Amino acid sequence: MGFSGHLVFARSGRPLLEAPLFAGLDEEARAGVATWEARPGGWQTLQFAYETWDDADLPALVEWSGGPACAAHVSDSDLALVTGLDAAGRRWQAWLDLDLAARLLAEEPEDLEDQLLWLETPDFHDAVGRKRAELDAEIPADAQGAVAWASTAGLSVTPQPGRIEELLRSSHDGPVEDFFSTLLDGLGFPRATPLPTAP
Repeated sequence: MGFSGHLVFARSGRPLLEAPLFAGLDEEARAGVATWEARPGGWQTLQFAYETWDDADLPALVEWSGGPACAAHVSDSDLALVTGLDAAGRRWQAWLDLDLAARLLAEEPEDLEDQLLWLETPDFHDAVGRKRAELDAEIPADAQGAVAWASTAGLSVTPQPGRIEELLRSSHDGPVEDFFSTLLDGLGFPRATPLPTAP
């Protein structure tokens, strides 16, 4: 079993978990939050267990941090839906792993009786192919939205939409959490500096 939950990314001069919207987390929930290695400039990622973070919290986090923020809804370390928001209220979304997203979102027949049997039929594969094509057609707009969002962060690197399109179309071998980090790298956010290891 992989990780299911949310990855939340924003900038703060203080630990991100100190944001007021997290004040209501009880001790058990707070202890379950993992903090990733920070990126230079105060960029931080928190890893929340399932149902600890709500997508409706994103505007509050953007308002508190004063800059762009995003959250990735992760399913079993295989699939993620990333939602970004900036201080002007501009929003974007993108799937990480289109093939799995297409399988999840493929339209089921109204008279479907047995989903497991349907998964083995040519009709299912046709439905997945149609949904995959729909998602692929949205990638240029998704990439433009992500690049515009990142540009509000005042980064020294200007991301290229074409490169982000390539990333969004690519598959990943490891956990989708790593793919999320790769997307942030591609958008020009400074890379996390690993902590020095003890001799």
